[in-house]
Amino acid sequence: MNYNTHTRKVGPLRLARIQRHIDTLNKPSLKTIESPDGDIIDCVHKRKQPALDHPLLKDHKIQRVPPERPKFMMEQKMRNYSSSDGGRGAWQTWHRTGHCPKGTVPVRRTSVDDVLRAKSLYHFGRKQRRPPVATSSVDAPDVVSGNGHEHAIAYTGGTQELYGAKATINVWDPSIQVVNEFSLSQIWVLSGSFDGSDLNSIEAGWQVSPELYGDSRPRLFTYWTADAYEATGCYNLLCSGFIQTNNKIAIGAAISPVSSISGEQFDITILIWKDPRKGNWWLGFGDNTLVGYWPAELFTHLADHATMVEFGGEIVNTRSDGAHTSTQMGSGHFADDGFGKSSYFRNLEVVDSDNSLSSVESISILAEDTNCYNIKSSSNAEWGTHFYYGGPGNNPKCP
Repeated sequence: MNYNTHTRKVGPLRLARIQRHIDTLNKPSLKTIESPDGDIIDCVHKRKQPALDHPLLKDHKIQRVPPERPKFMMEQKMRNYSSSDGGRGAWQTWHRTGHCPKGTVPVRRTSVDDVLRAKSLYHFGRKQRRPPVATSSVDAPDVVSGNGHEHAIAYTGGTQELYGAKATINVWDPSIQVVNEFSLSQIWVLSGSFDGSDLNSIEAGWQVSPELYGDSRPRLFTYWTADAYEATGCYNLLCSGFIQTNNKIAIGAAISPVSSISGEQFDITILIWKDPRKGNWWLGFGDNTLVGYWPAELFTHLADHATMVEFGGEIVNTRSDGAHTSTQMGSGHFADDGFGKSSYFRNLEVVDSDNSLSSVESISILAEDTNCYNIKSSSNAEWGTHFYYGGPGNNPKCP
């Protein structure tokens, strides 16, 4: 399906505004790579990247010394590397045609069509704010049913101080019914109040979003906000904020290969943690790759620590005719179908104040309508705390 919008008529004033905005994002490149999937990857000098345009980062010096990675407990280390039935690691499509030189960072080029698919220039690259919904527990996340968002998540926290999270997620290419819906699987690191305007959130995982990217490929993505998705933050590098330090990982670029039903499983490992020395929140991809960081200056509550971590899937249901969307979450299979058919998060871990990783021993699960999407958690020696999740959306029990 082609989601490009070049046939739409755009007025010259609007087009000029869009072009000015794009020019702030597409920095001069030292090298340009054309990916087989149609993406243009610009290799931008790391000191010229979009992040440093943020007013709070005017005098920020890019952190050169790598942060101390969270320490593994011996039991965890042995378990993570002994898994015999886990998925193989997935990589990125654009690597087939080139790589960015040292001293640069890969930035997916933004086009006019990318902006035109959004509701407006203001909404481009942003999540819609989810209105607060009452829950029965003060420790439960207020993520339910805002603006058509539906979830199947596991969460922990509420009373403890958290300094990061880690999980391994298998990658799929779920079907999306309409252009302004999406399906994602991610980690949320949260602090602040769910019912106010001060929620801080750092997010990373994989996402299929025709509106944002113009296709239905799963892509590595990030998000951040310091005011409950109101005015701060964005996806990937579509606003200033996230500082990239790696020249091999392009945020927003397609992940390849992907898992197949009853076939080979491919997964990615995401680690988000707070550098105990500098206070910045770092993103790790795979076993040892540091992608970059969210500077502590961007946040209020997360400048200190997180109070909750969430793992799982999210979709948007935009149907207004009374029927539920058929946009799939994860693989499109329910949790009960298990390995090889269902989506999974495995080896759920959190980072404590000593910069140590430990298995999540106690999680709660949440799904708004288990006839549409559901989640089932478990624990064993190979995968530690883990869960299967997902679903097809519209079906006879989810009309």
